[in-house]
Amino acid sequence: MGEFDLIRQHFWRVVAARADGSGVLLGNGDDCALLAPAPGTVLAVSSDMLVAGRHFLPDVDPEALGHKALAVNLSDLAAMGARPLAFTLALALPAPDAAWLHALARGLLALADVHGCALVGGDTTAGPLTLCLTVFGEVPGGQASRRDAARVGDDVWVSGTLGDACVGLDIALGRRAPGAWPDPALVTHVVQRLHRPTPRVALGLALRGLIHAAADVSDGLLADLGHILAASGVAARLDVEALLASQAVHAALRALPLPDVLSCVLAGGDDYELVFTAAPGQRAAILRAAEQAATPVTRIGTIVAGPPAAHPLADGAARVQLCDARGHPYPLPPGVALRGFDHFATMAT
Repeated sequence: MGEFDLIRQHFWRVVAARADGSGVLLGNGDDCALLAPAPGTVLAVSSDMLVAGRHFLPDVDPEALGHKALAVNLSDLAAMGARPLAFTLALALPAPDAAWLHALARGLLALADVHGCALVGGDTTAGPLTLCLTVFGEVPGGQASRRDAARVGDDVWVSGTLGDACVGLDIALGRRAPGAWPDPALVTHVVQRLHRPTPRVALGLALRGLIHAAADVSDGLLADLGHILAASGVAARLDVEALLASQAVHAALRALPLPDVLSCVLAGGDDYELVFTAAPGQRAAILRAAEQAATPVTRIGTIVAGPPAAHPLADGAARVQLCDARGHPYPLPPGVALRGFDHFATMAT
């Protein structure tokens, strides 16, 4: 199978502009795609790379890999409150395998169709298995949820549940035995959360105009909330006891020892939930938006004064104060790991 045969057989899509002339003006087949954001909107652009042995296991189900490759990019758009528009795919393969590629494309394009996100180009080459996607979205001017916009007094919220994918990875790597859970459905839940995350696009859109700052939780709650805090020049106080007792912790995690629960919830990556801040006066509206998006949200803390703003990519986890219900420092038990995912740390696999 040649390069262009591969593209034509598995990834070719015909796309058309919207009735108002915006959207995808030109997709696959030329030197560049042409995109026209809707009037009054700006483009939101994000890229993510997934490398075999680093971001996914080499024997992963290719359909699940296709889903996840796009989902992690859509999660970035969700954090900004952007509506998906289009994406490109750069794919390196050791060798073309028609059945494997068909499954990869099926997972990728099924999620793209759900979100109206057109595949408009990319590249293929021979090499170690790697996927690099760039996604384009639209957000009304001035309404993007930036990391540098948190304010003292804001509530801190999270969507969905935290730590699930961390447990799923442990199971996939054989570090936890599935037999530790009496209900097989709990094991299925955490493994699915690892391989098929749900990008919170609907929630991101519903929260437009209600929140101040947001980030997606890809590297762990403390790490990604820390980016918001560093960029905004603030700190946060999290009620750990309330968080552990809330709907943000799935039943699958409650079967684990407390140090493991804390490590997964606070520092486990790959959940692709949203962490965001908003004024207390928006609580009712946020709950209505979450209901509209069919996504649970949980209020877990408060933004407080902190050191001056730092580089947006600075490690801001130290700005998070872990407290008990009385506001006193939370006594972390031995064995809790609070370091978020680092692409250049020693590989776990």
